[in-house]
Amino acid sequence: MAGCLIEPSRARRRIAGRVCRALRVGLAGCALALVACIAANGAWAAKAKASYRVDIETSPRSLRKLLETHLDVARFAKRSDISDDQFGFLVTATPQQVRDLAATEGYFSPVVRTDVRTVDGAKRVLVSVDPGPQTTISSIELSFRGPVLTEDPGQENATRFAFSLHDGDPFSQSGWDDAKGASLRALQARRYLGAKIARSEARIDPRTHEARLTVVYDSGPTFTMGKLDVSGTRRYPAWIVDNVNPVSVGDIYDVQRINELQRQLQNTPYYASVAIDVDNDPAKPADTPIHLKVSEYPYNSVRGGVGYSTDTGPHVQGSYSYLDTFGRAYPFSVVGRVDKIQRYGQVQLSMPPGPRAWTNSVLASYTSTDVSDTNIYSARVGVQRTRTSQNIDYVYSILYYQDRLTQNSGSPTTSRALVPSWSWTRRNTDDPLFPRSGNLIHAEAGFAVKGVATDQTFIRGYARGQQYLPIGKRDLMVFRAEVGGVFTSGPSSGVPASLLFRAGGSNSVRGYSFQSIGNNVDGSVLPTKYLMTGSAEYQHWFNRDWGAAVFFDIGTATDTWSEKIFYQGVGVGARWRSPVGPVNVDLAYGIRNRDVRPYLTLGIAF
Repeated sequence: MAGCLIEPSRARRRIAGRVCRALRVGLAGCALALVACIAANGAWAAKAKASYRVDIETSPRSLRKLLETHLDVARFAKRSDISDDQFGFLVTATPQQVRDLAATEGYFSPVVRTDVRTVDGAKRVLVSVDPGPQTTISSIELSFRGPVLTEDPGQENATRFAFSLHDGDPFSQSGWDDAKGASLRALQARRYLGAKIARSEARIDPRTHEARLTVVYDSGPTFTMGKLDVSGTRRYPAWIVDNVNPVSVGDIYDVQRINELQRQLQNTPYYASVAIDVDNDPAKPADTPIHLKVSEYPYNSVRGGVGYSTDTGPHVQGSYSYLDTFGRAYPFSVVGRVDKIQRYGQVQLSMPPGPRAWTNSVLASYTSTDVSDTNIYSARVGVQRTRTSQNIDYVYSILYYQDRLTQNSGSPTTSRALVPSWSWTRRNTDDPLFPRSGNLIHAEAGFAVKGVATDQTFIRGYARGQQYLPIGKRDLMVFRAEVGGVFTSGPSSGVPASLLFRAGGSNSVRGYSFQSIGNNVDGSVLPTKYLMTGSAEYQHWFNRDWGAAVFFDIGTATDTWSEKIFYQGVGVGARWRSPVGPVNVDLAYGIRNRDVRPYLTLGIAF
């Protein structure tokens, strides 16, 4: 079979042309030759200005964009010092450059026409390209050698799964490189850190426009992880790194464990940045050193910010922290926030992380909320023990609550409780910032006993979750649900109001104002014993960054489940994957109150 070989492992790509010959001097060589020509003629080139315009006619759009970006005749059109000789060189070189560029997208037999005209004293270059049929992949052969064949077939399967090309897909150089890179990273992610591609080839048949792909992977030996080599610790004790380190000497290398180590360190308040490097010498795979370099925060830091939410309006927040209290790296922090409906403040003193990254702290806080003609003042003080890992967070606490509730009718009511509680959060998504599959789950439980610094015995539970289900490459379903309950034989007024529930708002039931769904008494919406909300949202993404959504929300908050009233909301929205996180702009219609409300949210509310 007549054909040619593409070998990306060489320093420069060699792209098959119509006669399947290797291109050794590519676009970079043409550009360098042109720059040298311009430099050699610099004295008179400035006098012989050549102003011209370039139009490129071809399809698909991706090929046209590629030619507009990389063709020399198009790139140099913006210069005003191109001489006639240089202009002629550019035009003459254009057909071959088009063939070379088109080959990277799988078009190996393009027909190129260039037409130069002068209109009103200005040159116009028309480049017409008929790319011909695009080469498609007819077969893919992935093979392995080394210990992976007997030690860990799962890694072989993971490597095959990560290879993103399939039979029948269009061939392009970038897709070919991306598929090999992704599959190699998958093989290196566990055990085989020193894995490499031993051989790869893309054999192109210009007559049938088919590509046969072959890759041979060499896994190399199994790597195990050794001791940490830590640098950059000056202000804070080095044993903090040891306490949060989830890696044990002799563990099989796993990039997820390395990522967990980095996450654990960055979850502490001490380190501004963490860089990790692992030796990958196949000759020394046992107990390979892990080089860790940290950059520390100063002892004192002051931070502040402003923002806006459609639920709570504009807000101002600030914090102060000192990380070396008692000269023993105890973090002390003061945090405050003020917005349209809420004022919040907290003081906390923590110990450095202990073994397995558990952290103990004491804290005191207050929250004053004034919304839906109801004012709730809540003061809390207590102790807590926390642990944050790669995917799961734990919190155990004992907090004393003293709340005061003021409403339109009746005198203010005060309630208090000493509440031991537990909370658990799990993150299991493909991307922490822009998830497309997986789920987020949070659960918490607590109780209080009358007479033990408590007015009324109760048990409290709460859970919420989000599920992401991809549909094809551009569409996505997002389901959200939450449920909560305070179980007690007495009235809800005997339970601290901040432990009860209301619904409504951008992250609850859209179409209704923030915390406007509850027990309505003379215009005041009081928090209730029971909560249930749910949401279904369909997203369609036009490109990587922009999408649209339609959604349906439903929920209720009530003191008596048999008397519950469900509130529904429907709407549409825009979605933007911004550099700082997801931005959602929604317009929702509340079916029960027949009201239209806009919402703006930043980030994943969880």
